[in-house]
Amino acid sequence: MHIRTNDFDLDSTLDCGQVFRWQRSDKWWTGVVRGHIVRARQDGGDLVVDTDLDRDSIVRYFRLDDDMPGICSRINIDPVMDGLIKRFRGLRLIRQEPWECLISYMSSSNNSIPNIKNSISNLCRQYGFDLGRDFSFPTADVLARTSESKLRETKLGFRSANILEVARKVDRGELDPEAPFELEYREARELLMGMRGIGPKIADCVLLFAYDKTEAFPVDTHILSVMEEHYGSFLKGAKSKRGEAIGEFARCYFGHYAGYAQQYLFYSRISNYDPLTHSADCTITE
Repeated sequence: MHIRTNDFDLDSTLDCGQVFRWQRSDKWWTGVVRGHIVRARQDGGDLVVDTDLDRDSIVRYFRLDDDMPGICSRINIDPVMDGLIKRFRGLRLIRQEPWECLISYMSSSNNSIPNIKNSISNLCRQYGFDLGRDFSFPTADVLARTSESKLRETKLGFRSANILEVARKVDRGELDPEAPFELEYREARELLMGMRGIGPKIADCVLLFAYDKTEAFPVDTHILSVMEEHYGSFLKGAKSKRGEAIGEFARCYFGHYAGYAQQYLFYSRISNYDPLTHSADCTITE
C-alpha cells in the first residue's frame, strides 16, 4: 500500500531509539506490528508498506494522524528546539503495543541498545510464534509459564525475575495492560512504578510510547546530559533528584507534547548533533 504523508521521516522515526525490533536492509525497514510482518520504505512523500495489516493500523502505529505542524509549533519555543526541529523534522513518536512496549523497556534497564535488541530477539525466538521472516512477541500467558532460569537464557539477566513477575500478574488478572489508557498521566505512572523493575524512566518511556501520554518526559543519561547543557540554568534542587526536576520542568516548559521534545533531544544526543552550531557527527553512540 502507498500512504501519502506530510512531515514524516521513516528513517529517523525508526532509528531514534524508541523501538528495538526494526531492521533496515537497503531502503526497506522490516519489523513486526501486532503480530504481523511489516516492510516499509519511504518514496518521497509516500510511505510504501508491504503487510497484511490494514491501512488504519499502519496510520495509527506511525502516528500519521498526529498534527505535526501544530505539535512542532507548540514545542518550538527556543533556538535549541528550533534547530532540532529543522534537522529532524518528520521524526514521529510510535504507538507501540502496550504489552510489548512494557516488557521491551523492562529489558532496557541498565542495558545498551545492542544488548536490548539481542535479548528481545532471543525472547521472541524462544517464546513467540514463527511468522516466517521474524517471530511474534510472546504473550503474557506464555511467559508466565516459564521459569526464571529459562528466561535468563535469552540474555535478560537480572531483569528476568521482574519480567516473569509482571507476566504472571497479567496472566492472573492482577494487572490489566490496558488500564493506563483510562488514567491520567500521574496516576498511570504511579501504577506502573508499583511493579518491581519499573522506575521513573521506564514508566515514562512506556507511557509515552504505548499509552499516548505525550506529556511523559523520560530521563536517562542522554537526556540528563543534554538538558543540563541547554537548560541547566532552569533546573533547581538536589542533583540526586535532578531526573524528577527535569521532567517537571519539561512538562511546564514544553507543555502537553513534552514527549515529542524529549525524543528530538534524545536523538540529537545519540547522533552527536549540536542544534546550536548545526553540526553533526553521524556516528551513533550508546
